Amino acid sequence: MPWPHISLSADSTAFPARPPADLRDRVVIAAHDQAAFDSVQTMVDHWDRPGWTAQTRAYYWMLAFPDSPALVDLARRCQQDLAPLGLDPVADDGLHITLTRVGSTATLTPSRLDDVINAATPLLPAAFRLQAVPLAGSRGAVRLTVAPWVPVLALHAALSEAMTSSGLHPRKPTALFRPHLSLAYNNRSRPAAPVIEAVAALRDHPPVDLHVQEVQLVELRREGRNYRWDVVKSLPLG
Repeated sequence: MPWPHISLSADSTAFPARPPADLRDRVVIAAHDQAAFDSVQTMVDHWDRPGWTAQTRAYYWMLAFPDSPALVDLARRCQQDLAPLGLDPVADDGLHITLTRVGSTATLTPSRLDDVINAATPLLPAAFRLQAVPLAGSRGAVRLTVAPWVPVLALHAALSEAMTSSGLHPRKPTALFRPHLSLAYNNRSRPAAPVIEAVAALRDHPPVDLHVQEVQLVELRREGRNYRWDVVKSLPLG
């Protein structure tokens, strides 16, 4: 079955602000991500997010990769080379692609979560494969490009439809979604040039293949400068 056509919009609140010219071509997507990061002048503190505290708990849809030793190996090698910059590395079991926020644990009851899960289940697309490509970033993190974007966008759109039918509203529409996989978070304001230089030197690492067979609904929290979560429900794709 072909993936649905999804159009992305340019928007200054997204990063990159403009989508790549081809949402299927790994080379095009990686070059676009890298060019966007290479144009950043100043990096910001990823953790400076109003409303987030050590007590905050929220439900998110995400893709996690606990069974990908190749991804862990790539992350470790890149994090080791980036260590002199003092970034906050993502733990081996914390590597993930954030899809969309569902809501706060303070406002969503278990029965409401069941409604979201039940609405999402028949809409989920088939399992798919991605490649994680070194190495780019944003204003607040260093990250891997993931490609192609089309199946991840289709999954995001399905989850958004399920949430809307359950009376919830995703904070970011699919048109502004930019799939990525963070390796390390920036923890202070700083000139971007040294980080960009270090990242550019790591672009010769080969991509890693990822087989995405399920999506996780998680309860997300912060522990220090790390994201941690408990899986509420894993749904098989297709």
